[in-house]
Amino acid sequence: MNTALKPRLTRYADGITAVDVEYIRPGAAAAHIIEHGKRAAFVDTGTTYSVPYLLAALEELGIERAAVDFVFLTHVHLDHAGGAGALMQALPNARAVLHPRGAPHLIDPAKLIAASIDVYGETLYRRLYGDIVPLPKERVLVTKDLERMNLAGRPFEFVHTPGHAMHHHAIVDLEHSGIFTGDTFGLSYREMDTAKGAFVLPATPPSQFDPQQLLLSVDRLAAYAPRYLYLMHYGRVTDVPRLAQDMKHQIREFERIALAHAESPDPAGAIGVALRALWRELARRHGCDFTDAEFHDMLDKDVNLNVQGLIAWLERRKKTQGSSP
Repeated sequence: MNTALKPRLTRYADGITAVDVEYIRPGAAAAHIIEHGKRAAFVDTGTTYSVPYLLAALEELGIERAAVDFVFLTHVHLDHAGGAGALMQALPNARAVLHPRGAPHLIDPAKLIAASIDVYGETLYRRLYGDIVPLPKERVLVTKDLERMNLAGRPFEFVHTPGHAMHHHAIVDLEHSGIFTGDTFGLSYREMDTAKGAFVLPATPPSQFDPQQLLLSVDRLAAYAPRYLYLMHYGRVTDVPRLAQDMKHQIREFERIALAHAESPDPAGAIGVALRALWRELARRHGCDFTDAEFHDMLDKDVNLNVQGLIAWLERRKKTQGSSP
């Protein structure tokens, strides 16, 4: 490890620290470290390139690598879990905890790598994610819906939350009214905070986005009435009832936009224009004061991935309707 490496840390209450994983830009993605009873756990890891920052964060927090018991992975998209195998090599006692649909893809990541290259292209994929180290099967735990695990006596409940991906679960910190939501509650970049609070954006990437499942998953997490949500993109947010309503409104708008442009000559282009217009207007109402150039620079990558997810959903929907009697 580069001992001069300085991780960007945000320390919250309840023994929780966000670590910027330096994915794409500062403030875009954060893993979280949970400390309790002289033991620790990670929630998500970022990419293989993020691992030095995670290990530097342990050092800065005074946590021994051998004290890390778990690497909780919300899902296996590579911005969340690409670094898990490399991180586990440095954590002798840790076990990786995954949704049962996701675990096989990190134990043997060949299909996951191929699917990611299809989305990003070979050159960008290598620049973003590097080499993916497989997880040792014997160090992997899979969850049942509503299963509980303890970190030095601190209970966490795993809630299966499809919609963003079928292999997604969220992690409820039962004693501290917090939920590590992965991407189920979308994105909330701190640059978009205003006097009205956080601004939330759904994440609908390929290939498993489903609007009805995601609506149900948002409701399911909101029903815990948490004080805090911990998002990988990015950090802690509050005012959960408002954010839940904002998420659901946008998910419905995404569905409406996708269906409205499904038969367009260029559906991806038309959906992209409509999503940008929607986000621009909602951000303006929220009080976000960005130039058009700043807005596009911050959100175009998310728009493009969301468009791909909506197109994939339309294609699945068409096949399903076509196969109906």
